[in-house]
Amino acid sequence: MSAPVLTQPVPAADDLTPGMVVRVDIGPVAHGGHCVARYDGRVMFVRHALPGEVALVRITEAKAGSFGRADAVEILQADPERVDAPCAHFHPGGCGGCDFQHASPDLQRRLKAEVLAEQLHRLAKIDRPVTVEALPGDGFGWRTRVRWALDPDGRMGPRSYRSHRVQAVNLSAPCLIAAPGLNELAATLDGPPGGRPTAPTGPARRPVRRAPAGRHRRPELPEVTLVRTQDGERLAVWAGQPGAEISEHVADRDFVVAADGFWQVHPAAAQTLVDAVLTALDGVDLVGGTGWDLYGGVGVFAELLADAVGITGSVVSVEGDARATALAQRNLARHPQARAVHSSVEDALAGLGDEVDVIVLDPPRSGAGRKVCAELAARRPAVIVYVACDPAALARDAAALAEAGYVMTDLRAFDAFPQTHHLECVARFAPA
Repeated sequence: MSAPVLTQPVPAADDLTPGMVVRVDIGPVAHGGHCVARYDGRVMFVRHALPGEVALVRITEAKAGSFGRADAVEILQADPERVDAPCAHFHPGGCGGCDFQHASPDLQRRLKAEVLAEQLHRLAKIDRPVTVEALPGDGFGWRTRVRWALDPDGRMGPRSYRSHRVQAVNLSAPCLIAAPGLNELAATLDGPPGGRPTAPTGPARRPVRRAPAGRHRRPELPEVTLVRTQDGERLAVWAGQPGAEISEHVADRDFVVAADGFWQVHPAAAQTLVDAVLTALDGVDLVGGTGWDLYGGVGVFAELLADAVGITGSVVSVEGDARATALAQRNLARHPQARAVHSSVEDALAGLGDEVDVIVLDPPRSGAGRKVCAELAARRPAVIVYVACDPAALARDAAALAEAGYVMTDLRAFDAFPQTHHLECVARFAPA
């Protein structure tokens, strides 16, 4: 695409304003789905570009004395692994749901590996090779849960990047990462029951940090969660409305899950993470022991621990969302040695005792935090298995565990969110 290039005089970095187009050399990938570039010494976070490229970028955000943001609008020198993005919504100013549709699948995974390695090095002083493993599929049609908004003009879809604006999804311009049938389901929906906008609600799992008042705050548009179950059933659950319960199968059994609750959205992700956690527990004799499943959701990892410790052991699952805890209690009912507790992890730790053999934790994007990590290490478990969806949070908590005497002995990373900058990790920590 062509873009108007600024004529002379060339502006200084602090003269940049949104809408200006400048030429930059694209630097390394950064956490968050963009690359780092510099213009006149000023750091720019650029979307729709790849490391090593030369591009014309349109400034989208600039404040004097601070970093700026930009979109690549014309590539003057392209990476050999750049591809044409197939989605009609993937473009400057478009949907914010995907970050890397312009990169080949192999390059996407290498970029994610670079980000993870850089975060571990910078925040935890851990230097280790990282490989991001592919999950089955071609990178599209994998997202079995989407949360979309409905604007006052009747347009439904995801929001634009860093914007309140809804990207209208329809059968002519579908979301390509949505699971089969979800675009068609969206086309049949008119609005929430009663026709009244409802503020987004939902589980506390994997939260997104809320913007301060008056800054990038989303208007209270009606939001709907569209779900495709493992047996192909499709459901729509509007925010603020009673949600349905569905069944998901993993670890050789069925789990009851809220249709609009937290569950891994890639159809292969839940079993992949279960297998990785089981591998991390290899070599640890847990029969008759004690296990904790922290930020436990509906009890998937608690199920693994209950099988591992046996009837003579004990397992506690701790979850901050009341509905997920209630479902975990139902899912774990066949294990008398397991119980699910509704509490924040911070509050629950004081009552869980001073001894535990193994801890599995799957915290939100913000991570567990230094205080929780220190308290977990103080119990001296044989192994801590950390399931992470955010590289920076994993690195910060790895540093905290290291201070408390635990070292990362193994790490696996999975491309559970193709076309985006997100990934899932399973890290194993043992006493130093």
